[in-house]
Amino acid sequence: MPERRAGAERPGKMFWAKAPDFADDPSRVEEIHAQTIRDKENYLDSRLAPVECRTCGTCVLVRKNSVKQTSVQWTSRPSETCPVFREAGDSATQDSCPRMQESIDAAVLEGRIPCA
Repeated sequence: MPERRAGAERPGKMFWAKAPDFADDPSRVEEIHAQTIRDKENYLDSRLAPVECRTCGTCVLVRKNSVKQTSVQWTSRPSETCPVFREAGDSATQDSCPRMQESIDAAVLEGRIPCA
C-alpha cells in the first residue's frame, strides 16, 4: 500500500516509498539518467563479440560474464536464419541451438570470446 512520504512537496498525494523520484533535485535526476545509460551500455551492449555458427552461418553477439554465464543476442529472427529454430517454429520451448552453442564454445576456447 502506498504511503505518504515525510516532507513531500505535494501534500495529500500518495507516493510509493520504495524509491524517491528526486523531483526537487534536477541535478540528481540528471546523474541517475547518466548512470542508467552507463549501466545499459555495460550490461547490454559492451564487450559483445560476433560469433558465426559453423553449421549455418547465422551470426549472434556474445559476451561471457563468467565461466557459467553467457549472454547471446541474436541479430536476426532465429526462426528465419537458424535451421534448428526454423524446424521448431516460433516455439517458446526452443531455448537455444546446440550447433550455435558449439560454435560459441569453440570461440571461447579459441580466445575470441574473453571470459570476464
